[in-house]
Amino acid sequence: MSEISRKQFIAVVIIEDNHLMRTGWRMVVEESNDLVLLADYDSCEKALAGEELDHAEVVLLDIGLPGISGIEAIPQILQRNPKAAIIMCTVHDDNEHIFQAICAGAVGYLLKKTPPEELLKAIREAAGGGSPMTPNIARQVITSFQRPSAAEQQEEVYTLTPREQEVLEALATGKSYHGIAREMHISINSVRFHIRGIYEKLQVHSRTEAIAMGLKKKLIQPPR
Repeated sequence: MSEISRKQFIAVVIIEDNHLMRTGWRMVVEESNDLVLLADYDSCEKALAGEELDHAEVVLLDIGLPGISGIEAIPQILQRNPKAAIIMCTVHDDNEHIFQAICAGAVGYLLKKTPPEELLKAIREAAGGGSPMTPNIARQVITSFQRPSAAEQQEEVYTLTPREQEVLEALATGKSYHGIAREMHISINSVRFHIRGIYEKLQVHSRTEAIAMGLKKKLIQPPR
């Protein structure tokens, strides 16, 4: 392909094993006035064996391919052509597939039922540096990012109540249960109740472990 044609058109490669779907995508691309189809393949193995991927600006890639899957192919394609914008086109709209594809390096994620005009728009957007996604996919991505991360959820386990915090600090200074009860003006049973709560949240089984975990998680300061 000449340098002039490369500048005039967005170069596209299609990898899809379903013949009817691949034919439909090919027609959409070929009938547009600003895209050029370099090649279409029914497997990643064939695509990776060819040279067209080296020149593709946008790759329409199915996930559920026989042999090398779409997700497995993403890093191989990007290794050969780091500038390629990969759009996953698939029937899957679950979070696991979405994030596997995005983490692997895909820039867009569309369902196969996406209308032709939306597909063209997505290709142009990806070529321009965007991240095209159908609305329901975008919502899932946003929702997942809004959920607390595993690390944040783990931190919640170590959130002590003000009373538990006081008891843990008192334990760290070496005070006995009776001494803590007198200092905090609560009953010995209340002290034991708060200590059980501390043990549960810190996932420990002894005073020493509770103090060590409190220091590790910076819930308390080292005794002076």
